[in-house]
Amino acid sequence: MPRPALEVADIFRDHGAAWRQANTGHVSLDQLKVMSAIERCRTAALGGHVARCEDCAHTLIAYNSCRNRHCPKCQGAAAREWLAEREAELLPVPYFHVVYTLPAALRDIAYQNKAVVYDLLFKASAETTLTIAADPKHLGARIGFISVLHTWGSALVHHPHVHMIVPGGGFSSDGSKWITCRPRYFLTVEVLSALFRRLLLEMLLAAHAAGRLQFFGDLVPLADKVAFAAFLKPLRKINWVVDVREPFAGPKQVLRYLSRYTHRVAISNRRLISANENGVTFRYKDYRIDGPARYKTMTLAADEFIRRFLIHVLPKRFHRIRHYGLLAKANRATNIARARELLGVPSPAKDPEPTNATDEQRVLPRPCPCRGGRMIIIETFARGCEPKHRPTPAPQQIRIDTS
Repeated sequence: MPRPALEVADIFRDHGAAWRQANTGHVSLDQLKVMSAIERCRTAALGGHVARCEDCAHTLIAYNSCRNRHCPKCQGAAAREWLAEREAELLPVPYFHVVYTLPAALRDIAYQNKAVVYDLLFKASAETTLTIAADPKHLGARIGFISVLHTWGSALVHHPHVHMIVPGGGFSSDGSKWITCRPRYFLTVEVLSALFRRLLLEMLLAAHAAGRLQFFGDLVPLADKVAFAAFLKPLRKINWVVDVREPFAGPKQVLRYLSRYTHRVAISNRRLISANENGVTFRYKDYRIDGPARYKTMTLAADEFIRRFLIHVLPKRFHRIRHYGLLAKANRATNIARARELLGVPSPAKDPEPTNATDEQRVLPRPCPCRGGRMIIIETFARGCEPKHRPTPAPQQIRIDTS
């Protein structure tokens, strides 16, 4: 896949130094580290290797990736590796997509308390789904699912929400049978919304009472217990957005969806259009509109674009992909095997281990762009160094004068 003409890294390199200086004292260490990682990603600053085709001697230089989870260039390999593990866990049942959204009134509090509030968003949405699914009046089954946190809207605004990928069924209470949900129907949105609202508000009040929430700027008055309770009171009377979408067509569609959502960052390089003296222009979706008209473009000043990108940097060691219920890590393999047994389907065959791991490590995953031969690594070079070998020059295009 060709490299995009414009990347977030280009914007950071061109405007990052001035932005850091203008915002000294208002930028977290985590945000500064993300900026630095993206600026250095796949450059000589991180070192790399030289590979040569074993068939035609085509030579290329590949610089190392920063592997930062916020970098638009580094998520492809991580997603492929994660998906390979998940593929063996897919069940031959409908999968539903459930979305829990944090109300707008709570987003500033969430931004000032990312680790606490994002964690509560995970916990409240998971407990809601597990509780309603286990209720005999609804599904009456023990279920499992994957949750993924996104903190952005398409225009890079702060919009925390959790995406869930949920198999349409689960174990009976005694584990003796698989209970399948009704066709094209998972759980009632209104019931999920009401319980989600109650649980998250209770968790926020408990976190406040335990001194786990901090407030800055205009939110300082909410540090008072009575004021915070009064602030939350109107939220008990509004509808909280929970969306249960129709099931996917099959396991392949589930994997395709997961590959798009699990390792997504706030904006991909391919959404960028231009960056010049007028600002940064990019594509976005206006979800209030249906049809082709929802696809629009937006231009932000470079400093505002950087600010919006960095508000989505997650706290260090915060897990944005989590597994719950039957898919929780501790008993996942056992539960999946049991589910396959109850569904009467065989477990997928395991891929054989590579016979020569050392040799495989010396081969790039992508073949030669000329003849499709294996690209063998012939040299590695350290950070800040240049390789001894040179890449094969790109073929020159011949212009034909038709005048």
